[in-house]
Amino acid sequence: MTSQQTEKNQISEQTKGLVLKAVNEASSKWKAAFNSGDYAGCAAQYETDAVMNAMPFGQFKGREAIQIFWQQLVADGFSDVDYVEPTIEVISATSAVLRSGWKMNKAAGVITNELWVIQSDGSAKLREDDFEAQ
Repeated sequence: MTSQQTEKNQISEQTKGLVLKAVNEASSKWKAAFNSGDYAGCAAQYETDAVMNAMPFGQFKGREAIQIFWQQLVADGFSDVDYVEPTIEVISATSAVLRSGWKMNKAAGVITNELWVIQSDGSAKLREDDFEAQ
């Protein structure tokens, strides 16, 4: 058994619940920001040094580069994002991975890895965001 598996088995249900609540709230904030055209609000849900792999568009490092990506998408008329059958797996006492299909008005695809990490204030921010437009 790996140390990550051991840690996952030792997380209390209360801690899992807190992580899930923080991730659900942060993910909802991200979707609401995107759907209202608030690209800065989208970027605010990422850690300062986050990495986003958006296939086929490329890799974006840091909140500023990520914000520019979302700003362009909003400017190009993309909106109405919805997650399709999302799952959230708590992987430690301070992090969880969200995976989901997604669709919006002009595109669809899959999220293979949204790594959400609990911050010092108890909120969750994205550290890694890997998704694909199909």
